[in-house]
Amino acid sequence: MSAVSDPTANTAAPDLLDQPPLTAAHFARIEDKVAALMRTRCDVVTMQGEALLPLEACIRSAVRPGSTALNIITGPYGETFGGWLRSCGAEVVTLSAPFTGAVDPRQVAEALRERPEIDFVSLVHAEAATGNTNPVAEIGAVVREHGALLMLDAVASVGAEPLLTDEWGVDLCVIGGQKALAGPAGVSVASVSARAWERIAANEQAPRRSYLSLLDWKERWLDGGRTALPHAPAQLEMLALEQAADRIEAEGLDAVITRHRAAAAATRAGVGALGELTPYVVRDEDAAPAATTLRAPVGVDAREIVAAALAVDGAVPVQAAAGTLAKEMIRVNHYGRAADLAVVRASLVALAGGLRALGVSVDAEGAAVAAGEAWDGVFTG
Repeated sequence: MSAVSDPTANTAAPDLLDQPPLTAAHFARIEDKVAALMRTRCDVVTMQGEALLPLEACIRSAVRPGSTALNIITGPYGETFGGWLRSCGAEVVTLSAPFTGAVDPRQVAEALRERPEIDFVSLVHAEAATGNTNPVAEIGAVVREHGALLMLDAVASVGAEPLLTDEWGVDLCVIGGQKALAGPAGVSVASVSARAWERIAANEQAPRRSYLSLLDWKERWLDGGRTALPHAPAQLEMLALEQAADRIEAEGLDAVITRHRAAAAATRAGVGALGELTPYVVRDEDAAPAATTLRAPVGVDAREIVAAALAVDGAVPVQAAAGTLAKEMIRVNHYGRAADLAVVRASLVALAGGLRALGVSVDAEGAAVAAGEAWDGVFTG
């Protein structure tokens, strides 16, 4: 039985126009709700754009010319961070892990020992694009002992798996609402520790009077007691973010996380029973709860499988990977409202139909059974 009601059941169009102005007090309440989801008591800045905005803002604010940064790459976003770090004038030490798994905290510790001057570490918690997730608690402990700042991209992890920003010692943590929170993409949030504010204030190159400026938000919003917004807010997106936070509170954050875990387990088990496709991320413990990536059979183009699957059911959250992985990787998204057994089963049925259309024999019935058993196992185990 599906754990989430049909999100299309209510077809009444929302009233998006002629809303009363969003007050500073209401804006601050929304920030507090999101901070609770992030498990942080640090300052939060809600920036009026997609999460790449605060991610770049954090790097350009905290990284000064001549510094040394450790950039941990387990997917495409980590590669993006490296470019920003270099453009800030930092020397970048790169630690790459295969996209089939997670980075080992011992590798991080070794990189820090070899380069004691490293004072900034950038890490992605979960890479939806590659389907892996990193052990932030252990990595955070290593970085904290070294004394560097830790920046974490938690866009694909918040709501899908535990995110303990303060407990893990994350200095700059960025989230977006569009994945597990099932909210908007147009606003995003960065939490900033006291240590990070000190580093930013001391950086003469930190953006000011800029859309990328964290300092502008601090001086014009936070330091003034959050009583006057520095500019007109993205009102509809902020209201949508609040509704997403309220819906998670109503379901319970732990329940939402469990639902995502169940969706990932069901997808991996179903694929195993289906045959021919294999999980791209090898170990279950390294697999992100927000999305499962699959390796196409040898000699079959993943893009053709996706196209054939979408011809069976165009509504399933199945897509081909981008870039160099496009021929070999298939991605099944199961975040937000799609973290649902019915959606997982529909995705498996579509993949089975697509493979059969390409002449590949699979066991769709066995996949559906295995997915259901794995789903139930998460809730009963």
